[in-house]
Amino acid sequence: MAHELEFYIDGQWVKPSGNRTLGVVDPSNEEVFATIALGEQADVDKAVAAARAAFPAFARTSKAERLALMRRLAEAYKKRYDAIADILSREMGAPKELAHRAQAAMGTAHLAKMIETLETFEFEELRGTTLIAKEPIGVVGMITPWNWPLNQIMCKVAPALAAGCTMVLKPSEIAPLNAILFAEAMDEAGVPKGVFNLVQGDGPTVGEAIARHPDVDMVSFTGSTRAGILVAKAAADTVKRVHQELGGKSANIILDDADLKKSVKLGVESVMRNSGQSCNAPTRMFVPETLHEEALAIAKQVAEPLKVGAPSAEGVFLGPVVSEAQYDKVQRLIEAGIKEGATLVTGGPGRPEGLNRGYYVRPTVFGGVTDKMTIAREEIFGPVLSILPYKSEDEVVERANDTPYGLAAYVQSGSQERARKVAAQMRAGNVYINYPAWDAGAPFGGYKQSGNGREYADFGLEEFLEIKGTVGYAAA
Repeated sequence: MAHELEFYIDGQWVKPSGNRTLGVVDPSNEEVFATIALGEQADVDKAVAAARAAFPAFARTSKAERLALMRRLAEAYKKRYDAIADILSREMGAPKELAHRAQAAMGTAHLAKMIETLETFEFEELRGTTLIAKEPIGVVGMITPWNWPLNQIMCKVAPALAAGCTMVLKPSEIAPLNAILFAEAMDEAGVPKGVFNLVQGDGPTVGEAIARHPDVDMVSFTGSTRAGILVAKAAADTVKRVHQELGGKSANIILDDADLKKSVKLGVESVMRNSGQSCNAPTRMFVPETLHEEALAIAKQVAEPLKVGAPSAEGVFLGPVVSEAQYDKVQRLIEAGIKEGATLVTGGPGRPEGLNRGYYVRPTVFGGVTDKMTIAREEIFGPVLSILPYKSEDEVVERANDTPYGLAAYVQSGSQERARKVAAQMRAGNVYINYPAWDAGAPFGGYKQSGNGREYADFGLEEFLEIKGTVGYAAA
């Protein structure tokens, strides 16, 4: 790859202001395979200045001009699709098939949906004699995570382009190389100078500098709730908009009329996919008390054959978790589950048999979990499922909502009407009934400590717009 030691600022690849670097670790073998530059405050200042200078002209571009740019980006992205998937697999440990079928595909899906959204989106309407105009908010700072990197980059960049905003992106320093390929695609697409800027770096330096910067009008952040709080505090002094998609501890309610075998199977696989590193994973599975033991047996039967191994190997369902820090956190929480008295159904501490190197975690299922256990309260972000028995529908609704998070919830039932009734009571930004197909047009975001604001389609576009009312615009 080129440009690992450079940033993309004001339409060109430039050297960083400082000399700090960071090794990018392959989580499958714990070896450094690339080195990136780490930015400083001066790099953020330069990128923000470029974005600020570019904003007036880009904000005035027509919808047709922005659509043309986004369509060129789609073509440039497709040229790099395989390279993006391959580097995602290497830097974050996603199995090759998952990286190609889902991780890289999220970029194309979100961009296509935003193009479709922009084609029919109305930025102005007349209400009586008042003109209601939706205008780009300005310079947007974007801080994205390592678990679905291109998904979150495109969820921010695409609506910002559609709105007419300019931007500064800081991707995760743990999985930063895919963002370089994305910046190359932006450059090939002919993005105007200063509209899109990329500065690599860590959260305490570059992330905080973006959040605090007085010339940044909005920060769009995806990551942990802990880090989201720090971003919001840093942004508070300048009263900028803070758009957050944070952690989750999603409930999966299996009602007594659901197909238990199918519901448990798909629930287990949903948690284990991407090595459990999805903020909306259904990690708390609630099953009727009378079916608890049967559910544990099904979960064990499903989880144990799931192949853990090198991302490049055939038939691998779970690669490693992304880093040593993440591995250690998951191990600590598995140990906590055992210590606090949960039933270890399968998996447990340590690496899977035959894998002595790399951040591999055994697919783990706990049964007999209670609401107060650490594994039922904390976001683990690893391949660990908790199964909790319940007695009644009213009880399970109350317990499912008894969490500081509210990103997603899942309901399984043989009755669509019953599932809808339970779904309506969930305090979560997304509710999924009977494991539906993914919908790029559904609003994505959370309640409570899972964040604020929404992503995807017109819901995401609206987040990057200010509303102006011009009273007396039309003659009375």
